[in-house]
Amino acid sequence: MPQPDTAPLVIFDLDGTLVDTSPDLVASLNHTITAEGLEPVTYEDLTHLVGQGVHMMIRRAYAMHERDLDDATLARLFDRFMAFYLDTMPGDSHPYPGVVEALDRLAGAGMKLAVCTNKIESLTFPLLEKLGLGGRFAAITGGDTYAFRKPDARHILGTIEKAGGTPARSIMIGDSVNDIAAAQNAAIRSIAVPFGYSDVPVETLGADRIITHFDELTPALIEDLLN
Repeated sequence: MPQPDTAPLVIFDLDGTLVDTSPDLVASLNHTITAEGLEPVTYEDLTHLVGQGVHMMIRRAYAMHERDLDDATLARLFDRFMAFYLDTMPGDSHPYPGVVEALDRLAGAGMKLAVCTNKIESLTFPLLEKLGLGGRFAAITGGDTYAFRKPDARHILGTIEKAGGTPARSIMIGDSVNDIAAAQNAAIRSIAVPFGYSDVPVETLGADRIITHFDELTPALIEDLLN
């Protein structure tokens, strides 16, 4: 069996961390629920809706509007959301400022990169490819890659194994409680970003470090946290 690489592994969440997907998540959700007579949601609602995949986003939108949702309707709305989101991808979604440069810096320093997201694979892979980011990562795991997802530690640990890394040399970067709690559960270091979709201040999540711009994400910062 190959031995894990000792190079640092930097793991990123996707929505709200690497990529601002908010315009297209809102548009796709509104396309889905307004056809059922629900009022459209806004960006301000998004922080309470995202984080556990499309099914949960739709469930939470119905709960927010105090509407009942049966399984058959949920399945139909899931298909409607998926078709619209995939047809319009990448839409207005875009990497956050400084993301590409930060990825270049880390890779140039010999660090490995990975994505660990609760977004399902059939949405994750095409989004990264259409944004020109797909080939940068040693591993990409989605919300349906395993039978568990963040904040379950096994989602991160599975990503680390898939990337050929080791937990002691890995760091998780994310915008929400799912990301930071998963890192804590996996006993690895974490960095939080405040510009994503957290419904609570990121200062309350317990990350080892907070960065406000990807210009701050340097090899020196990663090594400092790992050491």
